[in-house]
Amino acid sequence: MQMEKKDIRALSKDQLRDFFVANNDKAFRGNQVYEWLWSKGAHSFEDMTNVAKPTRAMLENNFVINHIKVDTMQKSSDGTVKNAVRLHDGLVVESVLIPTETRTTACVSSQVGCSLDCNFCATARLKRMRNLEPGEIYDQVLAIDKESRLYYNHPLSNIVFMGMGEPLMNYNNVIKAIDMITSQEGLGMSPKRIMVSTSGIPKMIKKMADDDVKFKLAVSLHSAIDEVRARIMPFSKNFPLADLREALEYWYRKTKTKISYEYVVWKGINDDKASIDALVKFCKYVPCKVNLIEYNPIDEGEFQQASEESISAYIKALENIGIVVKVRRSRGKDIDAACGQLANKEG
Repeated sequence: MQMEKKDIRALSKDQLRDFFVANNDKAFRGNQVYEWLWSKGAHSFEDMTNVAKPTRAMLENNFVINHIKVDTMQKSSDGTVKNAVRLHDGLVVESVLIPTETRTTACVSSQVGCSLDCNFCATARLKRMRNLEPGEIYDQVLAIDKESRLYYNHPLSNIVFMGMGEPLMNYNNVIKAIDMITSQEGLGMSPKRIMVSTSGIPKMIKKMADDDVKFKLAVSLHSAIDEVRARIMPFSKNFPLADLREALEYWYRKTKTKISYEYVVWKGINDDKASIDALVKFCKYVPCKVNLIEYNPIDEGEFQQASEESISAYIKALENIGIVVKVRRSRGKDIDAACGQLANKEG
């Protein structure tokens, strides 16, 4: 029985160099191939034009490149671009390009489906099929960078992990992908232009702080009252706000980096004075800013966009204590760009 070939991008540069030496070739060949895989984004060994044909054949016999394919691309009237990304095993995830006048932001996925059960989220209705590999995450960014250059004449400027999946449930692969995105051997992007958005897993937030990550952190909060938050995000019963607060305080002590709270206001759920007061109190614990997000309803159920009056009440209360607050309008409504409603941001 033929063994399944390994994705060559799972190998480090040193492992690639060792492979070539073990096969009676020069170690520098590993450097060449590594550059093709990452910096040049090769989709096949045939693309590696400065590598000899026998060497390419040897690679073909031993490895595969499990690159993504943009299956369908939709462009909104507001310039937002949504990609349906097909993976090597036929599964599909989404990524979104969100443009503004000064920059373009990539909203990328980290899992096929999601591990969590947020009641307002379309992705949560899809069970988690698997984690994305570092190369699959990297490929989404590379594809959007090309689209940014094609449609907007400049490279991608920001990345947010706000697509399908909970990034901290695929921590190792997300970190590996970010390492390559920020490496000069990859895309060379500044980690300060990358934001990882989590639903709030305290022990993993602490781990990020301990790992001395340089990217920014966003937390999908949506309520600072445990009972209300559990109604919105049932899994949060396992991660009470007291634990989340402690983890965020730890994060700030270690990183000195402000936290962004993502917060959707829903009619009849968290649009009352008690919810506003609770958020104001929570925002005093750690230096932060708040993004109030316009909700794109996924059905006629209980989660519906709150009134402008409710949004204004939140803004007034937060600004009164000196919190920077921005309202994020939903993008790509005409193409149903789900993660686009979260991603129009400075980071």
